Amino acid sequence: MKIAILGAGNLGLSIAKGLITNNSITQLYLTRRNPSSISEWEEYKNTLVTSDNRKAVAKSDIIILAVQPAQLDAVLNSITDLLNDKHVLISTVTGYSIAKIEGIVGTNQHIVRSMPNTAISVGKSMTCLCANAKGKSRLPLAEAIFNGLGTSIVIDEKHMRAATVICASGIAFWMRLIRATTQGGVQLGFDADEAMKMSMYTAMGAASLLIETNSHPEQEIDKVTTPQGCTIEGLNEMEHQGLSSSLIRGIVASFNKINNIAKG
Repeated sequence: MKIAILGAGNLGLSIAKGLITNNSITQLYLTRRNPSSISEWEEYKNTLVTSDNRKAVAKSDIIILAVQPAQLDAVLNSITDLLNDKHVLISTVTGYSIAKIEGIVGTNQHIVRSMPNTAISVGKSMTCLCANAKGKSRLPLAEAIFNGLGTSIVIDEKHMRAATVICASGIAFWMRLIRATTQGGVQLGFDADEAMKMSMYTAMGAASLLIETNSHPEQEIDKVTTPQGCTIEGLNEMEHQGLSSSLIRGIVASFNKINNIAKG
């Protein structure tokens, strides 16, 4: 695949790292206003660094847009005349709708919108994808790219704001839960580094258990709760204190906020 990543910042370089690691490229262009700051990436085979977005687009088939939202209008306007039927545009730009992209490049382009999260830097992103009418035929290609960087799911674009809360903001929510269990471990007598390691790997184990067994959380909870045992005692106290309702209220609050920002 001949790929150009326009905007090789943190996210763009994380995607590049995954593409290179997975041998998913025959040629990779990375663009940045100051290309010298990422010149070391040219040490990778078939990887070129440039400040010239037009050159990168002309030499590539898949264009990954990873610039800041305020920059995307100008970037799209600068490359539109180069686009043809071979090109696939994959946007990672938060809050920038497919209709807005089509308003600049036209409806006859393959457009895919993606919403990865920061775990993409370690190949564990949960990435949500959607596409315009023409771009739907290229969704398997986008899935292949992002499945190499974690896991992907195709959703309707109307759910992208909600997906931002569950997946992107969700990283912070899970971090806070891990931090809280770490603090609990310290209170029980563990050193902070011991408690954090136990919390992190227990969280990873819980998620892996659900993923690999296709089980439901309540089924797995039932396996570790015994009558009058310590686990059910702890779970019930957490629920009495509003654990589940607080999480749900927080998710809804974030969703309301992102909707208000979009209206502004």
